[in-house]
Order: sequence, then C-alpha cells, then structure tokens
Amino acid sequence: MSVVQERRPGPLVRALREIPATERAAYGPRDRAAKPPQWTVVAIGLVLAALFLFGVGAVAPATMVGTAALGLALGFTLFHSRFGFTSGWRQLVAVGQGAAIRAHMIMLGTAAVLFAVILASGVALAGEPRGLTSPVGIGLVVGAFLFGLGMQVGGSCASGTLFAVGSGQSAIVLTLFGFILGSMLAVFTHTFWTETVPQGPSINLAQLLGYPGALAITLVVLAAITVVTWVVARRRTPPPVERPPSARGIARVLRGSWPMWVGALVLAVLNAAVLFVSAAPWGVTSAFALWGSKFLELLGFDMAGLAYWQVPANAKALANPVLADRISNLDVGIMIGALIASAVGGAFVLHRRVPWKLALGAVLGGVAMGYGARLAGGCNIGAYFSGIASFSLHGWIWAVVALGGTWVGLRLRPLFGLTNPKPADSLC
Repeated sequence: MSVVQERRPGPLVRALREIPATERAAYGPRDRAAKPPQWTVVAIGLVLAALFLFGVGAVAPATMVGTAALGLALGFTLFHSRFGFTSGWRQLVAVGQGAAIRAHMIMLGTAAVLFAVILASGVALAGEPRGLTSPVGIGLVVGAFLFGLGMQVGGSCASGTLFAVGSGQSAIVLTLFGFILGSMLAVFTHTFWTETVPQGPSINLAQLLGYPGALAITLVVLAAITVVTWVVARRRTPPPVERPPSARGIARVLRGSWPMWVGALVLAVLNAAVLFVSAAPWGVTSAFALWGSKFLELLGFDMAGLAYWQVPANAKALANPVLADRISNLDVGIMIGALIASAVGGAFVLHRRVPWKLALGAVLGGVAMGYGARLAGGCNIGAYFSGIASFSLHGWIWAVVALGGTWVGLRLRPLFGLTNPKPADSLC
C-alpha cells in the first residue's frame, strides 16, 4: 500500500473534488497541459458526422442539413468553452462568483442584437423567422423552479448534458435518461397543465415596443445585471475562476479551453445562425419527449392519441422520422460535435463506475429538468437563452425562478453525495 504525501492539494485539484463524477470530465484532466489528440476517436466522430448529415439530407430539405451542421458547431463550441450554465448559477448563489453570469450577459446581448435584425427583416432560409415566446403562467413558474433545482441535483443543464455525453461522460447518460423520463411524464400530464391550470398570456416586448425599444430595454437590463455581479463580487470576494487544461497559441482553437467571453460570442452567433437557417431559435428539450414517445411506439403504444401529440406541430414531429425533426438534429449534432472536439483535445473519457448516490441524483435531476422544461416552455437554452434573445418576457421570469430553484438545489446536493463550492475552493 503506497504512502500518500500529506500536503494541501492545488486549487484546481480541490475544485475538481467538488465536482461530481457526472460533471468532472468536462473540465478535462487535472494537469494543466492538454493531452495528445485521440485520433481513433476523432476518426469515429468524423464518420458519425458524415453519416448524420447524409441521413438528414435523405429525409429532410437542405435547410435541415444546415441546421444539423450548426448542431455540430454548437457541440464543438460548448465543449471548448465549457460554457457554464449550471456551474455559473451555482457559483453565483454559493460564493458570489459572477464571471460566468457576466459571460451570459455578453451572450444574451449579442444574440438579442442579431435576433432583432433577423426578426425585423422577416427573412430566413426556411421561411419567415419566428422568435420563441411562451405563456407567462403557473406552468412557467413551476417548471422553471424544477429545472433550476434539477440542474444542481443532476449536475448539468440541457445543453451541458448533451455535450457531456458526446465528450464521453458515460455517467451523464443517466441525466439524459432522466430528461427523457421527465419529458414523458409531462406528455402524459399535458391535459392537466393546459386545461386544468390557468394559462397566462404570451408577452413579447418587441410586439409592445417594437424591436428598437425591446432591444434597448434588454441591453439596459443586461448591463444592470453585469454591474450587480461586480458589486456582489466586491462584497463577497470570490476566488478567481479556474479553467481546464489547454494548448497554447493558435492550437488553442482546436485543442484548448476558450475564454468564456469567446464562447459567449460564438454561441450567440450560432444561435442567430440557427434562427436564420431554420426560421426558429435554438432549442433542446422538446426532442426528449419525441425520443421517448418514438421508443414507446416501437413497443406498441399508441402515442398519437395523447393530447400532447395532437397539437399540430407535435403531431407532425411524431409522424415524421426523427432526423426530420429540427431540435433532434441540433441535439444529435451537439453530441457528435462535442465528441470530435473532446477527442481532438485529448479529453474524451468514459466513466466505468458511478457511485449510487450520484447516479440517483443524476436520474432524479434529469427527471425534474425534463418535466420542468415542458411546463416552462423550454430550458436554459429554449427559455432562458432563446427566450430572452427573442424578447419574450417568459425568458426573464424563467431566469429569476430558476435561480430560486438553484438555491434549493444547492441544499439538496449533499443528499446525493455532492458538495457545494466554498469561498476558498471554488470552480466556475
């Protein structure tokens, strides 16, 4: 039995110990230098990408192939920037570290400007562009709270789950499984939330104030939030943000960890590109209900008779192949894009063992997020990112309520063997 030298570990090691197994591989290996590319995995990823694009082209128009290609780019970007939705909110609530939230504001502001131009022009490749606007009601509040709670218990958000699965984190597959289970629960309870619970109005600032007015208000609010995070940081003096291992120089583009502000700008541009190509913004979670229902149909269940699948847009998605579904193509593209990015960076990792508490938390957190996303009209991408960029009031309400869910989720994490950031040992 080897003797371990007793010394205080470095800040990165201490921070990584706070991250559950389902999140840890996203930050790469513990040494600061990027590992060599995993060329076999890269080759597999490229073949999968080619087959994926070919399959989409066989059942859908060229704009859908373009959407799928943007999904690949989103996965590549999410992995390299490790863009922190879940960890960003956790760091803000736990230790007052707002660096990730300020990156969110850059992302949202850039996307809002680009969305305003595209939506005001009324021009997109797949038809007239439509922003994402959902009702402001009880379902939004309940769903956003569940999602914020589930993010912290499950260890990931919607986009984070997809890029983590793609980068080899087999443990996070449990969160994806929970996402699908929760989405199916929402499918089966659709009538309750649409007919029994009062539905609120859909409020879009651009419809009330025009795009210039809506954009001005959005940018002012984003700037105010940025200032508040700086004030909180000065009062609580959070530790600096640690970043994953990275190549240096120009190689950092393909084999490194990008600065958060770079990831913010690229994600904003890619979301605007999704809007321009497919005529609708980036979304994630509606595909999980489709995947679960398609699986149950294979087992002989009549899913088309359920109220959720009788909504015209949903019925069309269920009747068509999965590769003809816009959101499914974005999701699959994210996973494949992250696989390629992680392998090029030498960070593709498969987990072989997951403690049962972490596994339980991953599944339950996924269920809460899957169910909550369907109630709230989206997740951290569809409601928060695309909703705010589309000037929908529901996106702002989602963000506030999800922060409340985050606060509760932080207090539940120890039940599942998860620790929370501490002022001296945090990682964003």
